[in-house]
Amino acid sequence: MLPIVDKPVIQYAVEEAIASGIEDVIIITGRGKHAIEDHFDHSVELESLLEDRGQQGLLSLVRQVADLCRFTYTRQKRALGLGHAVLCARDLVGDEFFAVFLADDLIVARDPAIKQLIDVHRRTGASVVAVLRVPPEKTSSYGVVKVGSSDGRIHEVVDMVEKPRPEKAPSNLAVIGRYVLSPRIFPLLEETAPGAKGEIQLTDALRVLAQQEKVLAVEFEGTRYDTGDKLGFVQATIDLTLAREDLGPGLREWLKRRCGELG
Repeated sequence: MLPIVDKPVIQYAVEEAIASGIEDVIIITGRGKHAIEDHFDHSVELESLLEDRGQQGLLSLVRQVADLCRFTYTRQKRALGLGHAVLCARDLVGDEFFAVFLADDLIVARDPAIKQLIDVHRRTGASVVAVLRVPPEKTSSYGVVKVGSSDGRIHEVVDMVEKPRPEKAPSNLAVIGRYVLSPRIFPLLEETAPGAKGEIQLTDALRVLAQQEKVLAVEFEGTRYDTGDKLGFVQATIDLTLAREDLGPGLREWLKRRCGELG
């Protein structure tokens, strides 16, 4: 719920889903996350206040958030990892391919990142994960794919390694928070043993899935910000503010003066 400029991070992910043709959004919540549901719901009191004050522009924005798409919420009662969080949505997803967003990964792109993955899935019928080339010293922070054949920015996944040391990494293609997955991932997650921290890792289930059916990795086109990282959060805030017609010019001038002061 931390805001980038004037929208919470999770709203950027929801807007990316809608721009990609997704109409139903399932949000996995946890204890103390009521603010997420409230944000995407109608606020009768606020809407009434804005209407009484004649602030139609703000009223329209508030109502637009609640009407973005159809929302369903389910709770992950214990923090048992990303794989467990995905498994919590099994009954809601049913027997069809589905997209997964990790909202901390904010991606700015001409074509929405998840749509790029969906397009590859529709052409190939495969599960698809988003990957980003990272410096070798950063591989220990990501799941990293081992690839077979490649076609430009699309790579066949033959294995995945969770947070390998640079000398053990099979490539520098790091998995980031966008996936289009087969429903066959669910029984694999159920069979996945918890790791050292008691968490069920999505990477472990994806490794097995890649042995059973085609899984592809796509180097998406766009700029990714890790808003779960303090520096990434600040960078996203600055870049998205600079891109705004109403705020960008003022911030740009301030940055020029500030950089001049710092030498």
